[in-house]
This record gives sequence, structure tokens and C-alpha cells, in this order.
Amino acid sequence: MQEIIENAVSGNNRELLTFTLGKEEYGIDILKVQEIRGYDAVTTIANTPEFIKGVINLRGTIVPIVDMRIKFNLGSVEYNQFTVVIILNVARRVVGIVVDGVSDVITLTADQLKPAPEFSTALDTQYIQGLGTVEERMIIVMDIEKLVVSGDMELVETANS
Repeated sequence: MQEIIENAVSGNNRELLTFTLGKEEYGIDILKVQEIRGYDAVTTIANTPEFIKGVINLRGTIVPIVDMRIKFNLGSVEYNQFTVVIILNVARRVVGIVVDGVSDVITLTADQLKPAPEFSTALDTQYIQGLGTVEERMIIVMDIEKLVVSGDMELVETANS
């Protein structure tokens, strides 16, 4: 979070791709996004965590697909015409995340980005870099790289090696 604030203070604005999961809006660094595609069937792999839907073959690259709604325990998952997969390039790996829909690309300035509130240790907020405000919208800014390389996502790392 300190790095974000320092970048913003030094005049470096953050460009984020925003997407929805349930009723909330999230933002990730646009530079991590490789492409956005509609949700398609995946090849499931046995004995993977429930949030790893499977893999797809993207122009010769095997890409693990993570359903963010399941990962964040956001209730029942319903796939429709708005469901999309954001293909990310993080930590020298290609990973797809399933989200409810993509909103737009926004630029956050230093005064629009606030640190994430502190919660008890029972609530895992290590992937939240801060909260951005744009007009009436509140955007949860995620550190997608930290999420993808976290311990419980270790399968994502090895599935793409």
C-alpha cells in the first residue's frame, strides 16, 4: 500500500481495470491484463481446490482458470452472457480469473486512493491495496499478483510451469 501512495504522491496515477463480483467493484493494475474474453468451457482437473475451475488452451499456452466469486466466498456462482475471464500476466505466469463483468478502465489519483481499513486477524485483507473513490463509486483495489502467488493458490503456480 505504501508503494501505491508513494507513486500517487509523486504524480504517478494508477490505471486500473475495474470489474464486478456480486455487488462490489474491484480494480486491478491494467498492466497485468493480457486480454479479456467471454467465459468458455474449461477442462477440469481432478483434486484441485473448488475455486480452480480448470484450464484452457490459449493459443498453445495452458492457462489455469480461477473463479474469483468462489475464491472470495461470494455466494452461488452463476455464469451468463456477462461473465468474463480476464487473462492476466503475473509473476511470469498466465492466469485467468472469472469475474461477473468488466466495468471500465479508470485512473486513480493520490487523493482518490485510501488505505484499506484494518480488520481483525480473522479477516484476510492482504490482497487489498486500498479503496479508491470515483464519484459515487467505491472500488476495492486488489494486489492481484500477491493473490495469485499466495500459498493457497500454489496450484496455479505449478499448473502453469
